[in-house]
Amino acid sequence: MSVYVGIDVHRKRSQVAVIDQAGEALVNRNVPNGIETVLKVIGDLPIGTPVAFEAAFGWGWLVELLDDYGFEPHLVHPSRCKAIASARLKNDKVDAHILAQLLRADLLPEAWIAPPAVRQLRARLRHRIQLVRLRTLLRNRIHAILADHGHDRAEGCWSGPGRRWLAGLELPAASREVIEDCLAMMEAVQVPIERLDTEVHQHARADPRVKVLTRLPGVGELTALVMLAEIGDIDRFGSARKLAAWAGLTPTVRGSDLVVRHGHISKQGSTWLRWILCEAAQTAKRSPQFATTYQAISQRRGKKIATTAIARKLLTRAYHLLTDTDNTSPTTNKTHTITAATPAPRPGGSPHRASSQNRMSRPSRAR
Repeated sequence: MSVYVGIDVHRKRSQVAVIDQAGEALVNRNVPNGIETVLKVIGDLPIGTPVAFEAAFGWGWLVELLDDYGFEPHLVHPSRCKAIASARLKNDKVDAHILAQLLRADLLPEAWIAPPAVRQLRARLRHRIQLVRLRTLLRNRIHAILADHGHDRAEGCWSGPGRRWLAGLELPAASREVIEDCLAMMEAVQVPIERLDTEVHQHARADPRVKVLTRLPGVGELTALVMLAEIGDIDRFGSARKLAAWAGLTPTVRGSDLVVRHGHISKQGSTWLRWILCEAAQTAKRSPQFATTYQAISQRRGKKIATTAIARKLLTRAYHLLTDTDNTSPTTNKTHTITAATPAPRPGGSPHRASSQNRMSRPSRAR
């Protein structure tokens, strides 16, 4: 008998619903998050049982658990799932049951589950970006204090002469204390930034796709790696237009009868990808390849919209470069496979572990 599992994941607890092939509820229980507690509900289910859960806060541990114990994880797009199965009565029990029912009917709006290597690369790059943003925040705080007292240095304050100039200023005790604290935190943040820069450079040299993407104006090693990490498997997208739509760089469309209205970009998908593309577009818009297009759009629609348009053109060219190259990267897998090599025994029972070959050869479920 086929069974289907829906899990409404939360930060501390999760609602687990199990239904049979006829759609009848077998279990619908709220449990604390953890391997032991979740396996008490689903641990006795057959190997390869499909499990659906939304892309909520902190879903990574659940993917690893399901992979390790031979289940078939399905990551659900939250907003699209809400559009399909909106209900008047909404609680965790209903949400988990609806996920299982949509899984049974093969109506899930699924999202791509990135392989562990891609998730780790994303985490490292995002961490580096956030540290740089923190350093910028501290610098801006110092600039604000200096401006409040009428001081400024055109050459900057962060080099050796700039630091000596900053130390020689006569400032009130409170302002001096704030500046010294900000400088101390900047020095502390600089250490992991430099370490991450070295790791990023090493990873970029090992990935031939980075060299391909750096042919684009405004794209360096960091930008290329962020693009690769956020996009993942480029073969997921059938065209550059679909990639741009996934990245949230296409306009929203509202149409009824003969009236069609195009709005601003949808801003769906990865915010990190849109941000890095817009950063690259600040340089690319001055290059000969894009300068004419940028000037034409900026005169009609303004500079911000023109910069966003250049960001989309960069993404379109990146798509064609990645699809045309024959190089492959070890960080992108075309299928979501199990990476562990040894079986993971389920609590209170014999080891249940589905190999990647068994998972791939499993017959498709009945619709």
